[in-house]
Amino acid sequence: MAQQPDIQAVKEYLLSLQEAICSRLAAVDGDASFIRDAWDRPEGGGGISRVITDGKVFEKGGVNFSHVMGDTMPASATAHRPHLAGAPWQAMGVSLVIHPNNPYVPTSHANVRFFIATPKEGEPVYWFGGGYDLTPYYGFDEDCVEWHRTAKAACAPFGEGTYEHFKKWCDDYFYLKHRDEPRGVGGLFFDDHNTGDFGQDFGLMQSVGNSYIEAYEPIVRRRMDMPYGEREREFQLYRRGRYVEFNLVYDRGTLFGLQSGGRTESILMSLPPLVRWDYNRVPELGTDEARLTDYFLTGREWLEGVNE
Repeated sequence: MAQQPDIQAVKEYLLSLQEAICSRLAAVDGDASFIRDAWDRPEGGGGISRVITDGKVFEKGGVNFSHVMGDTMPASATAHRPHLAGAPWQAMGVSLVIHPNNPYVPTSHANVRFFIATPKEGEPVYWFGGGYDLTPYYGFDEDCVEWHRTAKAACAPFGEGTYEHFKKWCDDYFYLKHRDEPRGVGGLFFDDHNTGDFGQDFGLMQSVGNSYIEAYEPIVRRRMDMPYGEREREFQLYRRGRYVEFNLVYDRGTLFGLQSGGRTESILMSLPPLVRWDYNRVPELGTDEARLTDYFLTGREWLEGVNE
């Protein structure tokens, strides 16, 4: 008999993950800490938003836990599952975005989530999703390789080719079609994940969730004290515009949150505090700014030729 989904175990894990990530990032910053904002959703459920602002290292960061529910599935969740239309549902997850001060420290995003619906007839239907991706402004091969090496290690217990599959999925998902360019250097992305083995599926989500901070913290510490000037800061704000465009136009989590009547402050906490758009800006050939799009944002296979 298949193991039944353990909703409480998933919730307890997600809350512990939120706490662990906030503790690690606050220790890196040294000056600022995460404020805690608990909230209730009138339609059902609620969450805890944890936000850090104006720190020594992090200009703005948010690590959000939510557990929401409803009587009828939102349209964004039934597009590929018409048989679940009208079914009661629950969704929970941890979603985060970190925007550093220093342009040499990349922005990072991570999300792990669990969804379960109970149709009028049949057993509950669940699935997991999540992943993480890295958005540098000034790229370093060492950082990209380490990021992907950690991602691959997180996937290793779950079958040969899992990292490669999720890596490609990430490259395809975090792509700005209207700009014809990737948002960053990728990482992992998976959705609608249900093998029929709840324990294994939950284990995959935990492995991905736990490995995020192990992938990101070393990069932050390596770059956060690098000197920079007005030119680098201006370029960082310009490139942040791509982040905003993706989140508001394409991101499934943002669209689901807004469609399901989620808390707007928590949904949009991923947006950076400062950003700029320049008309038809083209970086000068041969510069580090040009190298970002010419070399780093090209969907590269970062672990090719790397000794594992």
